[in-house]
Order: sequence, then structure tokens, then C-alpha cells
Amino acid sequence: MTRALAISDWLSPSRPDYLVCWHHGEPLTLHRLRQQVQRLCAVLLVRPEQRWALCFDDSYQFTVGLLAALHAGKTAIIPGHSRPSLLQEQSATFDALLTDIELAPFCPQLTPDAVTHSVGAELPAIAPDAQVVLFTSGSTGEPRQVVKPVAGLDLEAQWLAALWGERLRDCCVVASVSHQHLYGLTFRIMLPMALGLPFARYQLLYSEQLSALPADRPWAFISSPAFLRRLDLSLTAPCCRLIVSAGGMLTDQAAAAVASWCRLPVDEIYGSTETGVLAWRSHAEASRLWQPFAGVEFSCDRQRRWQVQSALIAQSDGLPLDDKLEFAESGKFQLCGRHDRVVKIEDKRISLSEIERRLLAIAGITDAVALPVTRYGRHGIGVVLVLDEQHSANRLAQLKLQWKRELQRWLEPVAIPRFWRVVNVIPQNSQSKPAWPQIEELFSVAR
Repeated sequence: MTRALAISDWLSPSRPDYLVCWHHGEPLTLHRLRQQVQRLCAVLLVRPEQRWALCFDDSYQFTVGLLAALHAGKTAIIPGHSRPSLLQEQSATFDALLTDIELAPFCPQLTPDAVTHSVGAELPAIAPDAQVVLFTSGSTGEPRQVVKPVAGLDLEAQWLAALWGERLRDCCVVASVSHQHLYGLTFRIMLPMALGLPFARYQLLYSEQLSALPADRPWAFISSPAFLRRLDLSLTAPCCRLIVSAGGMLTDQAAAAVASWCRLPVDEIYGSTETGVLAWRSHAEASRLWQPFAGVEFSCDRQRRWQVQSALIAQSDGLPLDDKLEFAESGKFQLCGRHDRVVKIEDKRISLSEIERRLLAIAGITDAVALPVTRYGRHGIGVVLVLDEQHSANRLAQLKLQWKRELQRWLEPVAIPRFWRVVNVIPQNSQSKPAWPQIEELFSVAR
């Protein structure tokens, strides 16, 4: 079995030097990474701030910041974004920023590249109980903190190394997903560093970047279903040894198209920020059922709500799942929809409650509900609004543009509503709750 190094051993002086990262031919070695971490760690050790938020476009600089914070005994806070308005709103959750992005100075900030001190002393050991904090959408729409022990991140990397370590041997890792979320953190940073594999500094945004990868080396491509669905299959395929997809369901049709292009079946991961990885499946298998990782146990209550327990979950009684599962006799399962109000649009978790909360903060909007809408095969967010006064059609068109601009301060592009309805009162059922059949019917006719 391929051995995955714990994060506390990544920078061990006894570890042989190797190429950690590259960009435009610039080689960044383990020796250089160790020196940069030592410099930044020495600075953090004398700083009073304890909670450091990491906001980086550059995965190498992110790794420098993460390791320096952990070795300095600081808490690494990893927001899922770098939008200034939201960072300022969440500023109570951290004391200072480590970043490579120009942000308004609403709190102390450091850029790892700007630290020019001489190399510090030997790095302090990472505490056995060290933690990082990530964020995920809660049921109320408020970003919710999820505390992840570093020991759990190490264990997760060990599970993945046991599954795919041999296939990953000699691979370089590239990704179309962000390291600011657990999926990208695990697959873009944790796994390659644990296995001694080079990883790309920047996220792939276009098919052309994937196609342009050198053909003289094997690649591991970490992606989302949305990116895979939009691949330009007329381009030359890269030499991939592993393609992983997570963050949403990949359709059989899209998986088959990618497999034909790359001559390699796609593998998928099922899990969440709260639970870590839970299961995997390969589109090389006809059943395409999900195989739980060893040690992951599922149980079901009388309301058919599933609970999961594993060594990656700190809670002794496990965590409830928002997904509906159906198990086969083999112990594998299929996914059958969701219970909660967090939906997937373009494979991103979108909180409908968050959209409603932001709309209700806009002057003139007195009530709002949000829901996923499918029109002509495309998925988007629809909203139904009640306003404090009536407006002409022209004025409503102007207001809609204003509302979109306001929402863009807070929401990702895919979360901006595409379908709008204004009513006198939002339909309710006998329990004074939204009457979803009537609300959905409002979007049955194009307007």
C-alpha cells in the first residue's frame, strides 16, 4: 500500500527534496517550500493574532500559509471565497488574513511572498490536536463553521492513498476546483503533499488549459461535474491516469463522453465538508453504485433519515445526511435526492435560505422565497417576491437589475436568480408554510 505522510512530516529535513509545484516552468521544490514556511512561521510566532484566515488564488502560497500557521500553533481559517463583502461580514471569525489578493484593509494582513526575513530556526512541531476551520452553507443561509482536526485530514489522505495511490504514482495533479473548499484542499493539497506529487499552482478554468498539458507525463485531474460537462471534446485530450469528480452528480452521458475523450473512466467521490469522504464509485462499473470507504457506517431512523459514522467524524453519534440513500444487498448504495434547502446548481452548493435572507435585506422587498428552476434543460434559481408597493413593468425591469447588482456583492454568479416573479402574496398551505406546488407553477410559463 502507498504510504501517505502526515502533515507534521511534510517538511521533515529527512524527506528527500522533490518538485512540489510549478507554474510557467518555475520549479518550486520542497527545500524552497520549507524555507518559506520557516520565514513566515517565525513572523507568526511573534504576532499576537491567533486565528488566521487563508485567502489565496495560488495553491503554493496557500500551502505556505497553511503550514506556517499550523507550525506556529495558530488556527487556520479557510473561507470558501475571497469576496470582500462576505469576508468583512465574517471578520469576527478571524483575527488577521494571510493572502495573495488585494483586499480592503479591514483587518491585519500578510502576504507570504512579502516576508523577507532570514530563514527562521527549526520549525516547531504541529500540535497533535491542531485544527483548521472551513465553512459550509447552513440551513439558515448563514455560512457555518466546520472544525476539521488535522489528524482527520491526514486520515482522509491515507484512505485515498490506499484507494488510488498506485495509480497516482509519478502523476502531476491539476484541478478545476478551489483549494478553499474541503474537496480541493484534500485533493489539490493534502493528497499530493502526502504522496510527494507535484501540483499546479493555479486552478484550471478552461478546456484549453487542460488540453495544453504536456503529453510527456501522466496527470491526475481533479474536477467537478460542471467542468466535465462543458469540456470541449474537439480538443486534444491530456494523458490522464486518474480523473476524479465530486461536488455533484455526474450524469452517465457526461461520464461516457469524458471516458471516450480521455480513454479513461471517471471516478467519483461522495461526501461533504462536515463528513469528509464517505464513498466512491467508478463509471467503469456497470452498476455505478457507491462503495463506502472501510469504517464508514450508515444507519436509518424511522423517518428514513440517514445517519453516518466514521473515523473522520468527531461526533460519536455521527452526523445526519441531507441525502436520501437506497442500499443494495452488496452494501453499496445509490443517491435518491435531498431533504434540505441547499441545492446544487452547476455542482455548487447554493443555500436557498441565504438567497432569501439577502433579498429580504433589500429595501422594498417584504417577502421572498427561492427555489431551483429547470427551463429547457438548464438549471437556475427562481425567486418569488412580495414588494411594499406596486410598480410598472418598466420600473420592475430596472429594479431587477438593481437587485442583481446588490446580490452580486454576496452571492456566487450561479446563485444569482435567473427567474423572477412578483406577486401580491406568496402562496401558503393550511400550515402557513410555502405552498410549493403553487409556487413552482408560477414558473411553468416563460415570462
